[in-house]
Amino acid sequence: MLDFASALYLGIRHASGSLRPWDQLTTGVPAALAAPSEEEAVTDRLARLVGCEQAALGTSTLHLFWDLFGLIDPDRVTIYADAGLYPIGWWGIERAVGRGAQLRTFPHHDVEALQRLLHRDRHRRKPLIVSDGFCPGCGRRAPLADYLYHAGMYDGQLIIDDTQALGIFGHSIGPAAPYGHDGGGSLRAAHLSDPRVLVISSLAKAFGAPLAMIAGSHANIRRFEAQSKTRVHCSPPSIAARHAAEHALHINDRCGDELRWRLAQRVRYFRRRLADSGLGVTGGMFPVQTLGRLNGISAITLHEQLLERNIKTVLQRGRGRAQPRLTFILTARHSLADIDHVIGELTPAPRRERVASPP
Repeated sequence: MLDFASALYLGIRHASGSLRPWDQLTTGVPAALAAPSEEEAVTDRLARLVGCEQAALGTSTLHLFWDLFGLIDPDRVTIYADAGLYPIGWWGIERAVGRGAQLRTFPHHDVEALQRLLHRDRHRRKPLIVSDGFCPGCGRRAPLADYLYHAGMYDGQLIIDDTQALGIFGHSIGPAAPYGHDGGGSLRAAHLSDPRVLVISSLAKAFGAPLAMIAGSHANIRRFEAQSKTRVHCSPPSIAARHAAEHALHINDRCGDELRWRLAQRVRYFRRRLADSGLGVTGGMFPVQTLGRLNGISAITLHEQLLERNIKTVLQRGRGRAQPRLTFILTARHSLADIDHVIGELTPAPRRERVASPP
């Protein structure tokens, strides 16, 4: 099966033999009572990587968002959410709203709309602006510097879900490094470092490790650790998952930029071959590539046809009345021959259905 549905963008895998061994998967002790001794080394490396003072681990971004929005004082904060925010961020917001927090939503990446909302609500509550660092749907990085500027004008904070960008984007983006260097994510790409920012990211995509992290200032992370409920009532990340994070960081230090360069070449080649075949695609240079409108064939039919030919893709549900769309996820493990093969299957597929259709 040729897999274009995996989000392991850098192709990092963690075979058991590649990780430091462990005697047990879990200690049975909540993280709030006793964090494993080696965890600090991992969190320190993650904090430095993303450009924050301190970091903490969590089992998933859902655990971290649930906890973080449970700490919000609903009488003092208004949440301003980018409409394109990933669902897990919304689930955290829903918890805060259920506890009485006010919510404002502004159009995706629309800084002027956010500014108008903030100006209208000024002198009421501190703003908490929430956004993804990068949106694979539109293929653009969020205007984080603008968000942070407007949050600071009203003594507020910025919360970023940076799951997609971590391990991909980094500092000094340019022709020689389309994703930048080091893979620190959106703050590094935007050259931002500010104590008013909190970053939540899963390591399960580019880094292939099934756990998550929250990073920010020393004060914010210490408060989070002291008041977190899931660190008391839920199991912490397994020892195997922590060792996978350690392994991923080692690979990133050793050859991460090489993997990112290889991935960029695959994305460029995929887009060029599609363009040569007359097919449109969105996603920019990000490895999540979505086909545009197809003449004579639905995305559902094409998805099924490709699956019959042992090619796995992602069928994305359309928003509102929009039709489903077909997405291909590129990784550093794909070869140029893999891409040539899938393009060869894509090109004749619409013609086959048109011939079979009644006049």
